[in-house]
Amino acid sequence: MTPAVPLSLLDLTRVRKNESAADGIARSVRLARTADRLGYHRLWFAEHHNAPTIASAATALMIQHVAAQTDHLRVGAGGVMLPNHSPLVIAEQFGTLETLHPGRIDLGLGRAPGTDGATMRALRRDGREADRFPHDVLELHGYLSGQSRIPGVNAYPGAGTHVPLYILGSSLFGAQLAAQFGLPYAFASHFAPAALNDAARIYRETFDPGGPLAGPDAKPHFIAAVNVIAADDESTALEQRRQAEDGWLQTFLGRGTPLSPEDLAAVRGHPQAQQILGMLERTVAGTQAQVAGGLEALVREVQADELILVNLAVAEEHQHRTLELLAPKTTS
Repeated sequence: MTPAVPLSLLDLTRVRKNESAADGIARSVRLARTADRLGYHRLWFAEHHNAPTIASAATALMIQHVAAQTDHLRVGAGGVMLPNHSPLVIAEQFGTLETLHPGRIDLGLGRAPGTDGATMRALRRDGREADRFPHDVLELHGYLSGQSRIPGVNAYPGAGTHVPLYILGSSLFGAQLAAQFGLPYAFASHFAPAALNDAARIYRETFDPGGPLAGPDAKPHFIAAVNVIAADDESTALEQRRQAEDGWLQTFLGRGTPLSPEDLAAVRGHPQAQQILGMLERTVAGTQAQVAGGLEALVREVQADELILVNLAVAEEHQHRTLELLAPKTTS
């Protein structure tokens, strides 16, 4: 049995070697349809720039494309990197999405640029925009609630759509801000596991149900991200995990010079490689029972109200099988 909390998904729309962006997007659509059929709660796409292996840079467009081809899933951003954008433009984009797909759109917000320094400058940002993040979240909420904080400026569409906001983060800053505002919080433990427990604790201890963005019945809602691979046998799951780890090492160590399988095997024991693989510490791979047990343990550890799963399986058939084995409800 899977955990008795909502199970959601984060998709980076990966583009593999010798694939086009269209191939990666089509695979994301196929996985979204499987998730929709199996009863997963929500599916989020992440904003990354100048990343040749990720095709979700235009996050709102990915959300629209997938929402139009699914029926029940909530679809949203996990997240939009708000410092890269005007709050008004994001309110218009997500107000439009909510108008097209009522009751199915989420807006997760991060304060990192989602890219490197050179690309950040190409986005016409200088790095100081992150300092405005709390103010920009308030401004954005004003547009979506129909109570604009900028006199005479409103979002059309957007005003009164009340698209739900989530704060995303990989440090304690986001936990503190989400608690202060009275908003749900999602922690990126799938690649930044070190602060998970502290973030969960601080968020719950400091949550303000009377915060400026809290709803009438606001209470803490903590979402933990975790990498998963489930298979019919443990050896298949572990092989998929090894391949995923090799891809991770390739991304960080093989820039400009692809590493051979022999090179990857040789570097695994090096301290730098171990540090990189430590980013994937929150990974649960194994049989259905093993992964379900690992997810239950994580829920208990951090009192998670929801889990957002990152499907780490490499082969598409194993990605779909992971979703099937971890499905939150039985389907016909």
